[in-house]
Amino acid sequence: MKKILLCMMVIGLAACGGPSNINDDKVFFAFDSAEISDESRANLEEQSLYMKQNPDISVVLEGHCDERGSTEYNLALGALRAGNAAHVMIADGIEPERIKTISYGKERPQYYGTGEEVWALNRNSTTKIVEAE
Repeated sequence: MKKILLCMMVIGLAACGGPSNINDDKVFFAFDSAEISDESRANLEEQSLYMKQNPDISVVLEGHCDERGSTEYNLALGALRAGNAAHVMIADGIEPERIKTISYGKERPQYYGTGEEVWALNRNSTTKIVEAE
C-alpha cells in the first residue's frame, strides 16, 4: 500500500511540475540514526525532481544533530545523515558533482530548547540551494 501511495504521490508531483523550491527542505532522522525513512526518501525524490527540472542549481546537504552526545560523535553522525541523503538523490539520477555535504553536528542548532520535540527537529539534513556562477 505504501508503494502505491508513493507512486501516486510521485506521479502527482510530476503532473503538477514538482516542488516550487527546495531551499531549506529538511528530512528528519530518528535518535542516534542516519537511516533514511520512507517519508524522507519520498521528500528527497521530490528534491531530485526539482533538481532535474533546474539543471543550473547545485545543493549543499547540511547534516544536523540534537544537543546530546559529544561534538565528535555528532559531527560524524551529521556527516552520515547528509551523505545518506546525497546517496538517495544520486541513485535518483542527480549528478554527484551537483551535491556537496557538510556536517554541523550539534554545533549549529536550528531550533533552540531542550526536550524530545526540539531534539527531533534538530535531527535532520537540510538542503541549501547553490546557484551556478
